[in-house]
Amino acid sequence: MKVVVGLTGASGSILFKRTIEILTKLDHQVLVIATDTGRQVFKYELEINFEDFISNFDNVKVEKIDNMFSSVASGSSDYDKMIIVPCSMGTVGNIANGTSNNLLIRAADVFLKEKKDLVLCLRESPLNDIHLRNLSILNNQSTFLVFQVPSFYNKRESLEQVVDDMVFRNLKYLNIDLPDEIKWGVK
Repeated sequence: MKVVVGLTGASGSILFKRTIEILTKLDHQVLVIATDTGRQVFKYELEINFEDFISNFDNVKVEKIDNMFSSVASGSSDYDKMIIVPCSMGTVGNIANGTSNNLLIRAADVFLKEKKDLVLCLRESPLNDIHLRNLSILNNQSTFLVFQVPSFYNKRESLEQVVDDMVFRNLKYLNIDLPDEIKWGVK
């Protein structure tokens, strides 16, 4: 399967990192579109250089945020799924209002118009009325809006386990087959 993974400047870079690790382990082809702020937050939060991390994977390609000639800027693209993790409310606003002002927003717009699976992993709180209006617009477009909230009933013992639970839940909304040992749910 071919999956577009977006990275924005919202806090939660560890969720992006783990998403890439799982998708590549399952042999999916991944196209990453990262905002400049997303790359900066990634380095700040994880103390890992974004490019160094990505270079560890053979099946990951990175597109420049301003490359509007990328295949994912067109409805004829053969990418099946798209996830933005973490997704800032600024990105939500741009997608909801169809600005297509960079490749990440344009790719999301294409996924909406082609009715392909789009998952936005939301990290901001509290929400204001503008956020709620934009989320409502996207909810009416059948976009999966998934707040990145831990599931306390799983009684996890480490941050890594909590992160994995959230990432597995996110991937479930993309209908990605996960091995039984890593499926999200009460253990």
